[in-house]
Amino acid sequence: MSDRLQANLAGRLRRAPRAFTTRRVPSERLASLIDREVAPRPGDLVLARVDSIGHHARLELPNGRRQQLFVGDEILVAFGNRYAPQQFEAIVPGSLEPCHLVPGGGVAGKALSWHRRISRGPTAITPIGLVGDATGQVVNLAEHALSPVWSVEGERPMTIAVTGTSMDSGKTTTAAHLAHGFARAGVPTGFAKITGTGSGGDLWYLADAGASPVFDFTDAGFASTYRVPQAELECVFTTLLHHLREASVQVAILEIADGLFQTETSGLLRCALFPTLVDGLIFAASDAMGASGGVAWLQRHHLRALAISGIVTTSPLGVRETLAATRIPVMSRAELSDPISVRKLVEQSRG
Repeated sequence: MSDRLQANLAGRLRRAPRAFTTRRVPSERLASLIDREVAPRPGDLVLARVDSIGHHARLELPNGRRQQLFVGDEILVAFGNRYAPQQFEAIVPGSLEPCHLVPGGGVAGKALSWHRRISRGPTAITPIGLVGDATGQVVNLAEHALSPVWSVEGERPMTIAVTGTSMDSGKTTTAAHLAHGFARAGVPTGFAKITGTGSGGDLWYLADAGASPVFDFTDAGFASTYRVPQAELECVFTTLLHHLREASVQVAILEIADGLFQTETSGLLRCALFPTLVDGLIFAASDAMGASGGVAWLQRHHLRALAISGIVTTSPLGVRETLAATRIPVMSRAELSDPISVRKLVEQSRG
């Protein structure tokens, strides 16, 4: 490649807005484009052109700002699969064929289906080429991840996992208010989102609530965790918990995305490692029936629900039904944010 063409390419890669998912990759590694016949892998970086604007009209940047997209824009994102019943199901395509932006955090995938309320459909993009380094090797998120850790040795922080009935049941809100309660109590608290699809909103939310540090699976090298093999998923879990431990937090809050019937969520919760590293769970539910069924599922797999929270707590009747059905404390956002309540939760987890 001539010096002029190389300079034009470098400028093109530099001008393209980078998505949140790519934030750990140093800019100096972005030096070439691979546009030949090649099958992309999850985590591969790709320069893509926006063809039409659909549901995701903005691209989330590494600093959290959401940049408005226009037809013809070139963007830097990462290939990944997505599982989101309220939004899209998407997979990594088998070639550099036209595909979609799912979600705005910067994941490129071929949308297979989406929720009926998404009337505009997905934002359409066309890959221009995979992003390579100066030697022409494709750049992948995994190359810039935290060092993998397969076990968490020694004393660890008290660890509370938040899971729920489904997407949008109130898991992140539950985790944020719990972190805020510990912060108000003066307890150093960290957060890690173990599964999901790359987007920074949850991390900013937890950081604002007082958690520090905050991590997610993209720090472990994954644009998303849908279709990630069980062994690798367990490594994400132990790696992020290890790094929270290294930060000397006293409490680690972990969020497990989606619902109990989602394959990766179910597999992680049922693995032999999980109960050895988690002291208790808070279960987020939308209604009493979901709470009852979720608690029963957890009990069948020998997992302990310390409390129930989520959308159900916005309804006094729902709270009463949930208490009657489960005999487990139901904690509102205000209670989760209360220093006295969270200290009682700690005592309960040790009981």
